[in-house]
Amino acid sequence: MTLHAAPGDAPLALTPASDEDFEALLSLRMAAMRESLQRLGRFDPQRARERLSRAFEPAHTRHILLGGERVGFVVLLPMPDHLVLDHLYIAPQAQGRGVGSWVMAQVLDEADRLGLPVRVTALKMSDANRFYQRHGFELQHQSDWDLHYVRPALDDRDNDR
Repeated sequence: MTLHAAPGDAPLALTPASDEDFEALLSLRMAAMRESLQRLGRFDPQRARERLSRAFEPAHTRHILLGGERVGFVVLLPMPDHLVLDHLYIAPQAQGRGVGSWVMAQVLDEADRLGLPVRVTALKMSDANRFYQRHGFELQHQSDWDLHYVRPALDDRDNDR
């Protein structure tokens, strides 16, 4: 998958990840989340390592490339009746350039082709919450540290109109 984000910008692409990519992805995740976690007093590199290693599934992980350079990664897990957007991280230097929106469009296109809703969890007080809401995700419930969203399946959205 390749697409130009805007005229003159480098092409964006998604490429498969492998087991050997774990450390690089962990580093990227920590850089992307550091500010939000520090704001909550919860930045802990060991906890970040444990969380990513517990759920690391290279088969469902894609690198986000901008002009051939890895600037993020996305993990989309298939479930019987929905998809889980388990991780979507963009390196701080690549944020605000439309990369996340381009990736989200790929994720939502896949969900629409499959006719499935997408679920995602975001850290409270994270800028990611506005991003998910902008892309059609609806808040379902809250836990101590997180907000849980769903973006309804295309058929469900059509029925609401």
